[in-house]
Amino acid sequence: MGAVAINRKRTEDSMNFNQQSPSQSSNKKRRFSFGITSPDSNKPSSSSRISRYPDAKAPLRREIHAPSRASLRYGPPKPRPIDHYKKRAFDALRFFTKEKEVIDLGDEELEVVVDCDLEEEEEEKDVVEPPPPPPPPPSSSMLDSMSLVSQEKASTDAASSLAAYKKLLESAERRNPKLEALGFEILFNEKKLSQLRLSRPKPLEKPLKVPDEPFIPLTEEEKDEVYRAFSGKNRRKVLVTHANSNIDITGEVLQCLTPSAWLNDEVINVYLELLKERETREPKKYLKCHFFNTFFYKKLVSDSGYNYKAVRRWTTQRKLGYALIDCDMIFVPIHRGVHWTLAVINNRDRKFLYLDSLNGVDSKILNALAKYLTDEAKEKSGKDIDVSSWDMEFVEDLPQQQNGYDCGMFMLKYIDFFSRGLGLYFSQEHMPYFRLRTAKEILRLCAD
Repeated sequence: MGAVAINRKRTEDSMNFNQQSPSQSSNKKRRFSFGITSPDSNKPSSSSRISRYPDAKAPLRREIHAPSRASLRYGPPKPRPIDHYKKRAFDALRFFTKEKEVIDLGDEELEVVVDCDLEEEEEEKDVVEPPPPPPPPPSSSMLDSMSLVSQEKASTDAASSLAAYKKLLESAERRNPKLEALGFEILFNEKKLSQLRLSRPKPLEKPLKVPDEPFIPLTEEEKDEVYRAFSGKNRRKVLVTHANSNIDITGEVLQCLTPSAWLNDEVINVYLELLKERETREPKKYLKCHFFNTFFYKKLVSDSGYNYKAVRRWTTQRKLGYALIDCDMIFVPIHRGVHWTLAVINNRDRKFLYLDSLNGVDSKILNALAKYLTDEAKEKSGKDIDVSSWDMEFVEDLPQQQNGYDCGMFMLKYIDFFSRGLGLYFSQEHMPYFRLRTAKEILRLCAD
C-alpha cells in the first residue's frame, strides 16, 4: 500500500509541476545531479522531468577488423592514414616486457619490431662445445688385468677362427662334386656352341635302312614293371643280382636310369655283362667282342702313369676262354670325372677309335691302349704286333648329346650298336626310350 501511495504522489507532483511559481522551483533542490552542466550555461534549464536524468551518450564505435556486410554493400573501406597504424603499433608495445629492437625502414615511415632474444639463441647454436678432457692413464694393475683379458680374448678368437676354418673346409669339400658338375656343364655348353658353329652335314642321297631290333617298343606290362622298380618304396630293396659279376641292383641304383639322372658304375657294368651273354647265346648274330668294365682303364693308367702289370691277370685264358687279339672289337669305358666316353680297339679294321658324345679328343687314351694291345699280345699269345700303322680316329660323325646328363646312355648305345655290326642310327630323341629299355633288360637280366 505504501508503494501505491508514493506512486500516486509522484503522479500528482508531475501533473502540477508546471503550475509552480518560479520562486518555488528555485528554492527546491534538484534530485538527480551528476555534475553535468549544459553546454549553453546562459540558457535556463528546462523545467521538464527529463532534465532530471543524465544526458544520453552515443555508444563507442567498434573497429571493424574484417569485411562486414556494410563494407561489402557500400564498397571497400577507405584507406586509413599511416598515423593510425603508428598509434596501434605503439599501443601494442605496452604489452611487451622484453627489450625490443626497432628497425627504421626509411621512406615508408614504418617501424618493425624484432625480438633480440631470437638472435641470441641463434648465436648460442653456432658455438661449438669444447671436447671433454682425456681420461687419466691406467695404472699398472689395470694394465696387468687388461693384458690378461687381451690374452684370453686372443685365445678365444683363435679357437673360434679354427672352428670357422674347419666349417669352411667341410663346406668346400661338400661343394667339390658340385664344382665338378658345374665344370662339366661349362664343357658341355662350349662343345654345344662349337657344334652350332659347324655347318650342317649334307643330306644323304638314299635313306639308310634302320633295323627294327634296336627300337622294339616296350609293352604296357614291361613299362609297368619298370615304373614299379623306380618307385620310392623299392629304394632299399635288391631287385636283381647278377651272379657272374656278383653285382646287386637295388631300387636306388636302378634310379640312375630315370630321366635327367647320371648313370653309375653298377648299371653300366651289369649291362656290359648282359651284352657279353647275348653274344654267347647267339654268336652268329653278333660280333665277337670283349667288354671291359669301368675300372679297367683306371687300373691301366693311374696317377703314376701306364702300368700293364696292374691289369695283366684280367684277361687270362682261364677266365675268358679266348684271347683278346682274336676278338673283332674290344670296348673300354672311360670315366672322366663327370663325363663318360668310349675307346674301342677295332682289331678287324686295325683302328683305335675314340667316341665322345660331346665331340672331345684325347690322344693319351688311344696311345695307352695301343701300348696295352702290344703288351697283351706278347704276354698272352707270344706275338709281336706292330700297331704303328694302325689308324687313330676320333669319331666326329656320331650322335651327340644335347643335354648334360645322357653321356652314359650314349656310351652304352655306341657299344650296343657296334657289337651288332650296325651304324649309329639313333639320336638324342631316342634316349628316354633307351633308358626304359635298359632298365627292363637289367630287371630281366637279358639284353635283347
